[in-house]
Amino acid sequence: MLRKLRFYLVLISIPFVFSSCFEIIEEITMRADGSGDMTITINLSQSKTKVASILLMDSINGYKVPSKQMIQREVNEAVADLKKMPGISNVKSTTDFNNYIGTITFSFKEISNINNISKKILETQKIKTSNISTYSYNKATATFARDYKYYATAKSEFNKLKKEDKEVFKTATYTSIYRFANTIAKHSNPLAKVSKSQKAVMQKCSVMDLINGKTSVTNIVQLSK
Repeated sequence: MLRKLRFYLVLISIPFVFSSCFEIIEEITMRADGSGDMTITINLSQSKTKVASILLMDSINGYKVPSKQMIQREVNEAVADLKKMPGISNVKSTTDFNNYIGTITFSFKEISNINNISKKILETQKIKTSNISTYSYNKATATFARDYKYYATAKSEFNKLKKEDKEVFKTATYTSIYRFANTIAKHSNPLAKVSKSQKAVMQKCSVMDLINGKTSVTNIVQLSK
C-alpha cells in the first residue's frame, strides 16, 4: 500500500529519514463511467520546523539527507514515468518546501489502471511484497471495491528496522477518501464514514495498525443507480 508509486517511495523516504510524524492521504474521485482522478499527498507540515533544520544536515540516523534539488529531481522523474503508463493522463505534482507537503495527481481511464501502476513500480524498484491494494469498479452494478489483503510480511519487515526508525511510524496516519457521482447506498467497512452528501466515504487509521494487521482498509461501496 505504501509503495504504490515511485513518487510515493520518494516521499515515504523523507519522513523515514527525518524521524518526523507524517500523514498519507489518498483521494480518488470516480465518475459514473469508471474513469476518474487520483491524488496522493504526503504531509509533514506538523514537523516542518524540525524537517527544515534536518535538511541542513548531511545525514541522520545513518541515512543521507536528500537535498531539495534531489527530491524535486526524483519527483520530476516519477511524473515522467507515470505519463508513460497506459490509461494515465494529466499527471501533475506539487512540492511545497515551506510546509513540506508533496502531492501528485493524475487521471485514469479506468480504475484498474492504478493496479497496473502498482505492479510496474514494484517491478522497477525490485520490491517483493504481497501487501498490494487492488481497485475495481463494476459499471453494470455500480460497485466500487478496494481490496487490501494483510500478510505478515509487513510486520516482519518492520521488525527488522532499527529502534529509532520504528519510532517514525508511531504517529503516522493514513487517510483514504473516495468520492462518487452517485450517492452511496451501502459500504462494507464499518470503520469508514460516509459524508453528509452521501457521495463520499472516508477512513483514517494509524499506519502502525496497518503494519500490525489490526485495521483493514478493504471496502466495497455500492452506489445508487
